[in-house]
Amino acid sequence: MNGQRKKIGIMTGGGDCPGLNAVIRAIVKTAINIYGYEVVGFLDGYMGLVNNRFRKLGTGDVSGLLDKGGTILGTTDSFDPFAMEMDVNGEKQEKDMSGRIADNLRMHDIDALITIGGINTITIAHRLSQKGINVVAVPKNIDNDIPGTDVTVGFISAVNTAAHALDKLHSTAESHHRVMILEVMGRRAGWVALESGIAGGADIILIPEIPYDIKAIARKILERKNKGKGFSIICVSEGCRPKDQAEADKESRNIHKTLHGAGSMIAAELDKIINLETRVTVLGYLQRGGEPSPSDRILSTRLGVEAVNMIAQGDYNKMAGIVNDQLTPIDLAEVAGRCKYVPIDGELVRIARNMGVSFGD
Repeated sequence: MNGQRKKIGIMTGGGDCPGLNAVIRAIVKTAINIYGYEVVGFLDGYMGLVNNRFRKLGTGDVSGLLDKGGTILGTTDSFDPFAMEMDVNGEKQEKDMSGRIADNLRMHDIDALITIGGINTITIAHRLSQKGINVVAVPKNIDNDIPGTDVTVGFISAVNTAAHALDKLHSTAESHHRVMILEVMGRRAGWVALESGIAGGADIILIPEIPYDIKAIARKILERKNKGKGFSIICVSEGCRPKDQAEADKESRNIHKTLHGAGSMIAAELDKIINLETRVTVLGYLQRGGEPSPSDRILSTRLGVEAVNMIAQGDYNKMAGIVNDQLTPIDLAEVAGRCKYVPIDGELVRIARNMGVSFGD
């Protein structure tokens, strides 16, 4: 690779979230202003690396990005260069195109690649590192389910969005004496529902880690009604499961099965048990959009700067993490293919229970 002026690549992969542009900004400014590196941004995640779609990035390109949502580099979800679907003689076949990534990086004289993404993006980055590519990862994920770091880029902003939605649902729930269900993202881990539920004063929080009993949920709602509280707020992770489904998934080893329309399914079950109107709000992609919170802007800047510092130190094939609020490099092997679940006996679950929150168990 280039023996003189270092050149680094950047890409954003997986679902978008608030703070991605802030990371890009921090990387470019640090790389150019502090180290004199050249920076190449690859477009649309690993797809851009395979197809050699890129743009050179200067400090002017990242001006004004700190509060801008999305990613100027674009991204793709569920794209795996090790199993890229291609049309071969009219048939769909999967082909390993990771070698093309290595070739393109060599062509650009890229010394190291910074991958900004979630579990899937980091897992692929780890596999690329095993092919001799120097990689540094930055963890972003509104689900906050990446091991090795206390918090991920985008999570705090997503929690803020969900908590504000719960605040708004409170007033209409109380006015109409209704049960309001807010469904938030969290297919495998329930961090968004847990933290936004606590912050937004939810009465019931349902997360994938704690399978629920619909009768226990109904009892909680009726208990509140009997105490003069004619409304209830339920915050639901999209991946939450009833106990019977959880047992079936466990036996079939399909522990990450997604229940589509979890909020609507719970509402339909409650309608059979209690005599209260139930309404469902699915927050969906509103959690991914918009400007990052001040906390996310600071986190994004810290991790972006650290990623470049790690490259300068030759500390490759690691993720820039935050442990006990301290920047801490984590080996990609300790992150790839894993998930950080909510500990069901952890502090946040305990304090929520102490506040009278039901987890439907």
